[in-house]
Amino acid sequence: MATYAHVVRRSAALCSVIAVAMIVICAAVVGTKGLYGALIGTAVVTVFFGVSVVAVGRAAKVSPMFMMAVAMATYVIKILAFLVVLAVLRHVTVFNPHSLGITALVLILSWSAAQVVTMMRTKMLYVTPEEQA
Repeated sequence: MATYAHVVRRSAALCSVIAVAMIVICAAVVGTKGLYGALIGTAVVTVFFGVSVVAVGRAAKVSPMFMMAVAMATYVIKILAFLVVLAVLRHVTVFNPHSLGITALVLILSWSAAQVVTMMRTKMLYVTPEEQA
């Protein structure tokens, strides 16, 4: 669990910086609607990854196999939920949909990249040593 917490902290730190940059870029390029789109995109990604962190963190306490099953299930559910969110917000004109989409995509990719890089750099035991008496 400590390894997972480390991965989450590193991913969240990177995404926080990138989210601020995306909000500033979208606001500068598109204007107020770009700002709103980037804020909505950031909020959606934050909520979705927050749900995953909580679900996978709790599943990790049960077993590694259950953790992987929960991770895969939340991944599929997040994709479907994101499609629903986009369908619901399709006709809303208060924000720029391109800003929302680009911000969400950049944050998702940066979160995933941070997880991969952090896990590659983390030293982990492949075999759990038996406890000695």
